[in-house]
Amino acid sequence: MIRAVVFDVGECLVDDTREYGTWADWLGVPRHTFHAMFGAVIAQGRDYRETFQEFRPGFDLSKEREKRVAAGQAETFGEEDLYADVRPALARLRAEGLWLGIAGNQTVRAGRILRELFSRDVDLIGTSDDWGGASKPDPEFFKRVADAVPYDADEILYVGDRCDNDIRPANQAGMCTALVHRGPWATMQWNSTEARKLPTVRIESLLELAGRIREFN
Repeated sequence: MIRAVVFDVGECLVDDTREYGTWADWLGVPRHTFHAMFGAVIAQGRDYRETFQEFRPGFDLSKEREKRVAAGQAETFGEEDLYADVRPALARLRAEGLWLGIAGNQTVRAGRILRELFSRDVDLIGTSDDWGGASKPDPEFFKRVADAVPYDADEILYVGDRCDNDIRPANQAGMCTALVHRGPWATMQWNSTEARKLPTVRIESLLELAGRIREFN
């Protein structure tokens, strides 16, 4: 049975459009151009961070984040960046008696924002920075998730938007998985063999989760 549901953050709970738009502004390139290059990089199977190198060779994301903070332009997100189905989906899952968590590749700063937004709604909020830099798709990240959830790995449903970073490694950790169809990665991967075969469930909206979990159980 699925007893716990753990969510990825970017493009699962949070729409990253504003975040990447502000990076384009920081780099001084048109947003449309930045987004086009971003799509080209991930379509080639490369790490999204290589997008920055295309515009500024030698770009250090960690250092640039610090510079943005110092300039009063720190990365941020808020209630207005959440996908519309997030709040009702969490409420529905909680009403079903499921244990809920959020775990993703986020900075300490992002972790604080997540706690401000969701501390009353979920039982766990964990980030890669919280866990000593263990980040997806590293198996250590999913081991940390499994250790933090009070159920066996096969009773956990991990929800994400990427086969490579979310679904495949969560499956390898023994978890059930849900692939949500939104954001650039899911859009590109949706019709792939992996996207069709690996997830326990495929969903268009987080609102589908409660019913799909009930059917599975």
